[in-house]
Amino acid sequence: MELNQLETFLHVAELGSFSRAAEQLGVTQPTLSARIQVLERELGQRLFERLGRGVRLTEAGRAFLPYAERSLLMIKEGRTALDASQNPTRGKLRIGSARVIGAYVLPDILATFRSEYPGVELSILTGRSHEILQMVLTEEAQVGLGRTLVHPELDSIYLYDEQILFVTHPDHPLARRGKAAISEIAQEPLILYDKDSTYYVLITKVCREAGIVPRVTMNLDSVEATKKMLERGLGVSFLPASAIHSDIRRGALVAVPLAEGHHVTLPTSVMVRKSNRGNPLIETFLDVATRYQPAGLPEPALAGRR
Repeated sequence: MELNQLETFLHVAELGSFSRAAEQLGVTQPTLSARIQVLERELGQRLFERLGRGVRLTEAGRAFLPYAERSLLMIKEGRTALDASQNPTRGKLRIGSARVIGAYVLPDILATFRSEYPGVELSILTGRSHEILQMVLTEEAQVGLGRTLVHPELDSIYLYDEQILFVTHPDHPLARRGKAAISEIAQEPLILYDKDSTYYVLITKVCREAGIVPRVTMNLDSVEATKKMLERGLGVSFLPASAIHSDIRRGALVAVPLAEGHHVTLPTSVMVRKSNRGNPLIETFLDVATRYQPAGLPEPALAGRR
C-alpha cells in the first residue's frame, strides 16, 4: 500500500468523482483509476460504487476511511517531527484546550510560546476537558490543556490549581457583609455555568455535602454570559478565579469568602500521549506551559477587604 494510493482514495471519497479528484491531484483519470484498483486488490474489497458520473463509498470504503485519514495524518506528523528534529522552532502544533482555559489562560501561554518560537504554526481546538482528552488520544490534538484526567496512554503534567470562587455583584448584601454561609447561598438565585462541566459537578457536590439543595435559576454555557447576569444583580454564582480578574479589577464583581472555609479547586494539567514524548516541538510547548504561573487576584479581590 503506497502513500499516493491513500491520498487518491481520500480525494475521491471527498469529491465523489474520479475526474475531479484526478484534476485536483494533477494526474490523468486512467492513472487515478489504476491506483484505486491496486488498492482495492490489496484490501480484497471494493471501496467505491460507480454511479454514472460519480462514485460513492461502499460499506467497506466507509469502514476504511477513518484509518486511511489517520494513516495519512501520522505520515504527515512523522515528516513534521523529522523536520522539527532538525529545527524545533518550526512546524505546526495542534493544541486542544478546555473552554475556560482557552479563554483566560491559554492566551498568556501562547504569547510566551510565540515570542520564543515565532516560526511555529499554531492550531487551537476547544471543548470540555473529557473531549480534549479524546482529541489527544486520537491525535486530533498533539497536546491538550484541561482539568487533570488520568488515562494509561497519556501523561498528565500538572500546571496549577484553579480556585473556584463564590461571586456576586459588589452591592449584594453578602458581599457587603464580607462572607457567606452555604445555607445562605442556598436561598439565593444561583446561576451555574454549564451543567455538564466539572465546575457544576464540584459545586453541586459541595452543596450536597453541606446538606442543602441550591436554588438554581439559570444554567448557562458561557462564563461571559454568567458574569453579565451577575453584573446586573440577577443572581450569584461560582466561577473560576482566572475568569474574573478583569471584572474584579474594574469593580464589576466581587468574590465572597465562604464562612465554613470551603475551598473548591480544580487541578489543571497539560496532556500528551506517552508515545509522543520526546517530540522536540511538543517538548518545547510543555516547557513553556509548565512555566506558567496564574496571576493572583487583584486587590480588593474578596468582599470584606474593601
